[in-house]
Amino acid sequence: MQKILIAPGRYVQGAGACEKSGAQVALLGKNALVIGGKRGLDSVRESMKASFEANSVAFIEEPFGGECCNAEIERIASIAEGKGSDVIVAVGGGKALDTGKMVALKLSVPVVVVPTIAATDAPCSALSVIYTEEGMFESYQFPPSPNMVIVDTAIVAKAPTRLLVSGMGDALATWFEAEACSRTKSANMPGGVATEAALALARLCYDQLIEYGYEAKIACDADAVTPALERIVEANTLLSGIGFESGGLAAAHSIHNGMTAIEEMHHMYHGEKVSFGTLTQLVLQDSPREVLEEVLDFCVSVGLPITFAQLGLKEPSREKIMAAATMATAPGETIHNLPWKVTAEDVADAMMAADALGREWL
Repeated sequence: MQKILIAPGRYVQGAGACEKSGAQVALLGKNALVIGGKRGLDSVRESMKASFEANSVAFIEEPFGGECCNAEIERIASIAEGKGSDVIVAVGGGKALDTGKMVALKLSVPVVVVPTIAATDAPCSALSVIYTEEGMFESYQFPPSPNMVIVDTAIVAKAPTRLLVSGMGDALATWFEAEACSRTKSANMPGGVATEAALALARLCYDQLIEYGYEAKIACDADAVTPALERIVEANTLLSGIGFESGGLAAAHSIHNGMTAIEEMHHMYHGEKVSFGTLTQLVLQDSPREVLEEVLDFCVSVGLPITFAQLGLKEPSREKIMAAATMATAPGETIHNLPWKVTAEDVADAMMAADALGREWL
């Protein structure tokens, strides 16, 4: 297989990045359609609009309807076409960003992604999750990587700390999954195998989390931008984004997918479930004790869940855990990138053992 690495065309991060966004967006177009939810647009409107005007870029705002569905993509694409927009700027959380990517693909124009939280590694990815108008999962679509990602850490720092911590949980899986895929030469998201660069970035992602995660959480509690916060926002967004996409996924994300079968966990964020999936993967692959202890220490320090109870499942039954394990090992799941045949029974046992480890650690 060929080695393939994909990444956004340009990545811009820093406090006040939105105040200088016009000069960046002007590299791609002069007539921008800016979409986003109310909270996202409210947080960037004043600074971005002034910067766009200073750089002769039209700022045409269109509120996002709230669901990344085909009807919303068509609606916004029609508006952009009618306005003659030559660049799409998507602001906010995952669904707004995914919609912007798909609108840009439909119109064959560039897209600028402006996340206002650092809760997942989705902003840098060539992926959109499509839902029905009622909010049910429908399909994955694969637009090109974003032409540009702009992250204003002053805005991210003011978002709830739990969102930043969830992003750390998502990023925590990056190195362990990429390492597993590398051992088995499993395909990454673009269908190749990992480059050494992707593996190095995945490892750097993990190292940054361990070194700076706790300090970044404390800074976010204070709505403060510090060097530690900058490092963690980059780890959550860029390093994890390139690491998962160009390194590959394995057990942690499959176990997350399986846990969606457990109703008591539905209120938990993506990264909170992925972090427990990572702990389960470490148990499953018989990782060294010092690795397990380092991950457990990290999760406790930043507030990521390490037990079923912390995930909302107060009374775990073998039946519920097996339902999750069965979904996690369905054909096509990335857990099969591990270097041995994994059964639902293996996963259920590893999940129960991970929970027991977590309870003992607390």
